[in-house]
Amino acid sequence: MSGGEVVVTAARVYRDLLKAVVKHVGKEDHKSHFTDFVKTEFRKKKAHSLEKINLARNYTYLLNSIHSHKDLLFSYNIAVDRTEEMKRVLGKSAASVGLRLPEVYPP
Repeated sequence: MSGGEVVVTAARVYRDLLKAVVKHVGKEDHKSHFTDFVKTEFRKKKAHSLEKINLARNYTYLLNSIHSHKDLLFSYNIAVDRTEEMKRVLGKSAASVGLRLPEVYPP
């Protein structure tokens, strides 16, 4: 890889890693040290080495995979009350075609 390609790849991996950390870890004040660590690591001189880029890409993949796996486990668990999850899924489906589900009040 040439120098320019490495920088572009590093920028893409950096953006994907920050998205994954914010999405799965959170962006609250008491969790900001995670994003701060990622930012400082990518600002270092040797942050654009292929080894570090691959490590960051693998960690992004790990974060996304762990949370996808957790969601699958929750979706298969019959003992868990899934009404809230189903409302969320139905709301997303309705919103994707421009509709909004009505509010349902308990009897």
